[in-house]
Amino acid sequence: MEAALHRAINAALAPLAAILVTVVIFALFLLAAGADPLAAYNAIWIGAWGSWFSWQNTLVRAAPLLLTGLCMALPAQIGLVVIGAEGAFVLGGLAAVAAGLPLAALGVNWLLVQLVMALAGIAAGGALIAFCGALRQFRGVNETISSLLLAYIAIAVMNQLVEGPMRDPASLNRPSTRTLPDAVMLGNIPGTSVHVGLLFGIAACIAAWFVVFHTRFGFAARIVGGNARAGRVAGLPVGELVIGFCFLGGAAAGLGGMVEVAAVQGAASSDLATGAGYTGILAAFLARQNPLALIPVSLLLGGLDAADGLLQQRLNLPDATMLVLRGVLFMTLLASEALQGRISLPRLVRPRLDTVPAGE
Repeated sequence: MEAALHRAINAALAPLAAILVTVVIFALFLLAAGADPLAAYNAIWIGAWGSWFSWQNTLVRAAPLLLTGLCMALPAQIGLVVIGAEGAFVLGGLAAVAAGLPLAALGVNWLLVQLVMALAGIAAGGALIAFCGALRQFRGVNETISSLLLAYIAIAVMNQLVEGPMRDPASLNRPSTRTLPDAVMLGNIPGTSVHVGLLFGIAACIAAWFVVFHTRFGFAARIVGGNARAGRVAGLPVGELVIGFCFLGGAAAGLGGMVEVAAVQGAASSDLATGAGYTGILAAFLARQNPLALIPVSLLLGGLDAADGLLQQRLNLPDATMLVLRGVLFMTLLASEALQGRISLPRLVRPRLDTVPAGE
């Protein structure tokens, strides 16, 4: 237990160092902009976690990051850098609406409608990222480039369908699909204004952590991620693992898209491209690709997003200020990779040799 805790703390040292450096750099940026850094950080705290209202706002914004972060964290277990979560998120939301509207019109039970919508979102998002994995495995196409380009294609396909065959004639200024009936929309967690999609995200992160670290499937994937050639020599099904983990990652982001339309927007439109997929990349990096660590990291990034408006109101800062903060954080995270494994805490308790029985 102590050894596992020691490894976990050491793994968190580099990200924590990146956060501290980001705090300093962002303070210098605020000073250059003529703002008080202490007042800015106080406003961020109040807007993100300073009250129950702030916490609820933070949790709502963290919900999609839990799922889009998995879109990068899961393929990373097999050594792939997939950054196309935005495309899987958008396609998942579009597929969910396309599947849910006809069933809702037929008066199908709301629970069955939500289940079909979730499956449609999972299938659409999973298929997109699995295609990236197949391109990588069978054609040698770099998955980072292919996933990014496919994300733009997915957004273009969504816009084409929303403005064409799936458009609601009543949507004049901003084209969108017909709105889902209230009866099939996801509700809120009792006593809060936070939708149940947050629970979906937490459950998905816990399930992904269990699969990665406590199943043969996950162990095999980590072996392939460490050395694909060794995995092949050991007889592991590398191609199946690559496509399987890519599908799981895309499925998580697709489920996030379903949650976005079924709990927040109610329809598919250009607003579906919220940028959650791109922020999920930062979340996965900060969590060091650990699905369980995505939960607190998503709360951090969701809080920063929730505090954006308060910085504008209190300090008269532009709305791009928080984008600067996230950008600096991303750059320091990339730089901290050089420190990973080079900084560690000393072991406080070491095994005693005199406890080993004589003769062993």
